[in-house]
Amino acid sequence: MLSLEDFLSHHQLMFERHEHPAVMTVEESTRLVPTLPGGKTKNLFLRDKKATRHFLVTVEAHKAVDLLRLSDVLECSRLSFGSPDRLMAHLGVTPGSVSLLTLYRDTEQRVEFVIDQCLWDDDAVQAHPMINTATMVVPHAGLEQFLAITGHEPIVLDVPQISTDSMASSL
Repeated sequence: MLSLEDFLSHHQLMFERHEHPAVMTVEESTRLVPTLPGGKTKNLFLRDKKATRHFLVTVEAHKAVDLLRLSDVLECSRLSFGSPDRLMAHLGVTPGSVSLLTLYRDTEQRVEFVIDQCLWDDDAVQAHPMINTATMVVPHAGLEQFLAITGHEPIVLDVPQISTDSMASSL
């Protein structure tokens, strides 16, 4: 399997790479990653109840995703987070390394890619290259090329978020 950098180079996909201190959370990213163009992202590796469908869901970094409503929108049984073993089997990475760029490892297209409408509409998105000490700025045209090359048709939708009413009632 090619490294991400070799894959991008082989397909002549040039994304801006920015090095920074290691970040483990969205909060650390906000503090430690310099201001870059494009939408900051958060990635969720999910599976349906029967583990027959797997999803990589990319949303804005601070969005709290409502998994119950997303299950309805995607017309699948209850979504939950995929296990580390399942993540390794499908995308070849460990928790904390998930990024939309990991789709290049899904050569059998077993993972469905969901991206939030606001990110899809942005001029660029930010994605880490499977390490937490760098961020790549992926222009929209480059994202479309990347997805076409990897064979992933994006599911573009307004990913439902947990309402502030729901969060307040659960406290």
